[in-house]
Amino acid sequence: MEAGFLEGKAGPVFHVLHLPDGPSIRGAVLFVPPLAEELNKSRRMVSLQARRLAQAGYAVLIPDLYGCGDSGGDFGDADWDLWLDDLARCSEHLETRCPAPFMVWGVRAGCLLAGDFLAMRAHPAAAAIYWAPVTNGEQHLTQFLRLRMAAGLMGGQKEGTAQLRAQLDAGEPLEVAGYSLAPGLAARLAAARLQRPHAEAIEWFEVAAQDTAPLPPASERLIERWREEGAAVTATVVAGDAFWSTQDIVEVPQLLEATMQRLEALP
Repeated sequence: MEAGFLEGKAGPVFHVLHLPDGPSIRGAVLFVPPLAEELNKSRRMVSLQARRLAQAGYAVLIPDLYGCGDSGGDFGDADWDLWLDDLARCSEHLETRCPAPFMVWGVRAGCLLAGDFLAMRAHPAAAAIYWAPVTNGEQHLTQFLRLRMAAGLMGGQKEGTAQLRAQLDAGEPLEVAGYSLAPGLAARLAAARLQRPHAEAIEWFEVAAQDTAPLPPASERLIERWREEGAAVTATVVAGDAFWSTQDIVEVPQLLEATMQRLEALP
């Protein structure tokens, strides 16, 4: 495992690169992280999966995008287009260092960002791996704002979603769960919808209380539409906790195993 910084457009971009032990590399995987606290909650699962991927012969680059983690800037400085530029620089570094079939791996809202990033690339990725993808950025923003609303109620302050959105629309940043949310980032997130990734294979994973649970209706509709458009989509439901939002850090072994099994099944 290697760690370092890449030169980003706005400042240094920290990254961790997991490399296989052997000389041959089966695939080069770029991780696209979720937003805010969901990133912190996900780090354990992401690290476990990256290690398993490396053991199986894959190189995995995990970046902290600008304003996040150990990279330059604060979350309030974050910008959607800046993140896309970070991903482009990370992919160039990864593909130069590890010439192998290129793949992306997104978690939650990172899948929205991954879709936009893949649309910029001339050639399709070999695979897009999506963990519990957010399909509607506006709904995701509303859920994020509710964290502030809940904290306000505990402090005796009542705020509504419309009021908070109006502040953002007026160009005022908002403090939400310890994160300063910039109006520009909020607007881009609200406008984002999960688009069919420019990839030869799409591996979609959902986490539910039981692995026999159906897909969420919005996910099922989107997957069916992509299949009608000719996309090769495999959807898998695994049993486990929503690790990106639990109070304590949790692991979902079934998700780790299912991800490896699906990659092994790729041509």
